[in-house]
Amino acid sequence: MKTPMTIKSHKFLQEEIHRLKTIERPAATKAIEIARAHGDLSENAEYDAAKEAQGMLEARIRDIDSQLATAQVIDITTLSGDKVLFGATVNISDVDSGDERTISIVGDYEVVPEKGLISYQSPLARALIGKMIGDIAKVKLPSGEKEYEILDVKFIEI
Repeated sequence: MKTPMTIKSHKFLQEEIHRLKTIERPAATKAIEIARAHGDLSENAEYDAAKEAQGMLEARIRDIDSQLATAQVIDITTLSGDKVLFGATVNISDVDSGDERTISIVGDYEVVPEKGLISYQSPLARALIGKMIGDIAKVKLPSGEKEYEILDVKFIEI
């Protein structure tokens, strides 16, 4: 299954995996060698900590490799139209209160709710995707159902 990802997010992950493999991995190996040199491994807390850190590093590398392998990189600047898609910046209005807000639908590595960057997997994004300007999106939330009118859709670099 392909995972949608912006160019920005894809580049960030490529840079991170490069740093983890070329800087962090050798440093973790060196830390294990140093701890091993301190003697009896059965009572060596420094060795145990270094091995645990290496395990977490390798898990992070596997996770990023997997994300990159399944990435469907989307150039938001090539998209247009009135339909809400991954990468869209959407101006919505709460049908009940009239409160307006702008959100951008992004991949998991770019989510910053305070800045209006929400995951394409979130309930709100799922309700909006596929809708067009003027449509009403119904979102099921723990606090109940909310309705939002889609006021505008743009595809801009975030």
